Amino acid sequence: MQVVNIPYHQMARGLLFVLLLSSIMSTNYACNETQRSSLLSFAVTLSSPSLNWTSIDCCHWEGITCDHDGWVTDLDLPSRSGLNLKGGIFPSLENLTHLSLLNLSHNSLYGSLESRFFLSLNCLEILDLSYNRLFGELPLFIPSSTRMVDLSSNNFHGAIPSSFFRRASNLTSFNVRNNTFSGSIPSSICLHSSPLIRLLDFSINKFNSSISGGLGKCSKLQVFRAGYNRLSGPLPEDIYNATTLEEISLPSNALHGDISDEIVNLTNLTILELYVNQFSGMLPMNMGKLSKLKLILLHFNNLTGSLPPSLLNCTNLRELNLGFNHFVGKLSMLDFSKLSRLTKLDFMSNQFTGVFPTSLYSCKSLKALRLSLNDLDGQIQPEILSLKSLSFLSLSRSRLSNITRVLNILMGCKSLKVLILSNNFIGEEMPNGDGIVGVDGFQNIGILSFRGCQLIGPLPVWLSKIKKLEVLDLSSNRFTGSVPTWLGNFPSLFHINLGNNRISGELPKQLCKLPMLVSEQTAAQVDHTYLQLPFFTKPASGADFLQYSSLSFFPQAIYLYENSINGNIPTEISQLVLLRTLDLGSNNFSGNIPDKMSNLKKLETMDLSMNHLSGEIPSSLISLNFLSFLNVSYNNLEGPIPKSTQLQGFDVSAFEGNPKLCGAPLRKECPLMHRNSQDMKNEPQLSWVRTSVVLGFIVGLGGFCGPLMLKKTWRDAYFQFLNNVQDRLCAMRKVRA
Repeated sequence: MQVVNIPYHQMARGLLFVLLLSSIMSTNYACNETQRSSLLSFAVTLSSPSLNWTSIDCCHWEGITCDHDGWVTDLDLPSRSGLNLKGGIFPSLENLTHLSLLNLSHNSLYGSLESRFFLSLNCLEILDLSYNRLFGELPLFIPSSTRMVDLSSNNFHGAIPSSFFRRASNLTSFNVRNNTFSGSIPSSICLHSSPLIRLLDFSINKFNSSISGGLGKCSKLQVFRAGYNRLSGPLPEDIYNATTLEEISLPSNALHGDISDEIVNLTNLTILELYVNQFSGMLPMNMGKLSKLKLILLHFNNLTGSLPPSLLNCTNLRELNLGFNHFVGKLSMLDFSKLSRLTKLDFMSNQFTGVFPTSLYSCKSLKALRLSLNDLDGQIQPEILSLKSLSFLSLSRSRLSNITRVLNILMGCKSLKVLILSNNFIGEEMPNGDGIVGVDGFQNIGILSFRGCQLIGPLPVWLSKIKKLEVLDLSSNRFTGSVPTWLGNFPSLFHINLGNNRISGELPKQLCKLPMLVSEQTAAQVDHTYLQLPFFTKPASGADFLQYSSLSFFPQAIYLYENSINGNIPTEISQLVLLRTLDLGSNNFSGNIPDKMSNLKKLETMDLSMNHLSGEIPSSLISLNFLSFLNVSYNNLEGPIPKSTQLQGFDVSAFEGNPKLCGAPLRKECPLMHRNSQDMKNEPQLSWVRTSVVLGFIVGLGGFCGPLMLKKTWRDAYFQFLNNVQDRLCAMRKVRA
């Protein structure tokens, strides 16, 4: 026998290959048959799309992971490109008893969560069913192994059972955001069951009680969110004992009371969102100890007093919003220079006094600044040009003066997209020169407002160079001259307010060609997402503020009310098919209301009152199905009001002041000669109906009576029949008697 000597290094390589092959084979686990059947049952319940689960070994199927014994441990099928599961999910998954991860988020699955579903899932650690169409109440419990539960954006309702967390000793994250849960928030979750909880999100539901104590026992709680509910009462005192808290987000509730001085215990806090509540009192004097704070959003409350100077020691602040409160004090006494990371500052509608704080010019990261509706008195300095990122500036009612100087400074702020300087420069003359805006000045402005400044002069020509303009508000001034034709040349302009001025002349047809109001294709191409702060506007004097977080929801509108514009309403106005508001009230318009205004199918508000319009109200206006406000009062309109559910649903005040107008909802009835056009249109049809009835009666009568008169035998038989009927009736009466 010949002995073959194999080199050692070859033996080593061979052994390594065998080990590697066995390792690969050992991870290629075969699927347990019961698991395969359960998964196929689940797939059958789906209406679409079909899962590509065709191979024998289910451990190789998409979204499936198995352990070494072939039991399914992970079912991970969140929606992604080409996959959006539709159908029910229960009870076909109950047999996956080794399941530790169940992620079916962002699909279109429906059904309810039954307690028996969790009875067999004793290994479940992660449950993510967010963004589906699941409904019903929560089960009585979840497995003790569960670490994360995400049921956000579904249709669950009812109260969260007190027993739900009883076994959840390992739970770290619980998210039921955007459902319709009611009752109280289970703030005692850490007292008896889940001491490891780190995230609690109850936002956007219908919880309607106060927040009870217990959160202070959550020694690891980092995030607590319960905004957009109906919560009331004060913050629980023991919340300030949860020193690991990094975020408290409770906006848009009815919470009240003071913000306790104990808040300084929360030294890890980075986000404090309590806006749109009823909190009162002063801010804690030592709030500056919360050095990690990045966001302080306390707007729309009833907070009072001066700002604590220590607040400006929060050098990590990115956003500070204290708008719509009752804060007082001189802003110039505060040193903002330490806030080098501040990007947004909003102190709108308070009672701050003093001059414009020049220390703000040191906040080089500032993108949005709003100090409107305070009692400030100062001037904009050239140092504002150092704020290279400033895109939103609102200084309404700040006693600014010298509009020419201010414009020449601000046109150097090349990043500006929103400029609101309303109720300033009272009575000054608006500069009207081609050179007021340089090559780069104001070229990025999208929103411009000089509302209520009482400015005089014609509408300035330099406005025509701001090609990115989308919203222009020059209302409540004393501008004269006519509406310029170049106003129709803005490629992005969709909201114009020139109301309450002294503008005269005719309405130019060029205004009816605004691309953003004519073409849906053009409107869809414009980016409306640049607002750094919400945009507030008042639709009318004395009305409440309307808030817009995006210009996507800002109405397409033309306001020309309270001017002296004359002539006919151009028929070309029918081209503005995307228009939602048209206000031409209190002018000198004459002629008829254009019949083609019925093309404005998206119109919601139309005011033509207090003009000299004549003729009838076009019957075509009944096709404006979205019209919710109409006013044609105090004109010279005549004839009947067109009959429709839409027009008859408006108040009498919408039509009064037109002596020759008649018909509902007015009490004045229309004479016969003034029946509306719809009745006249139906008249031929009604005449034919009447004629047909008469002819039918004549033909029928003639067909019956003619033979009786011409043929004696038929006439004798007919009268004999009548005599027999009479005899029978007499006999029946005698029997009854």
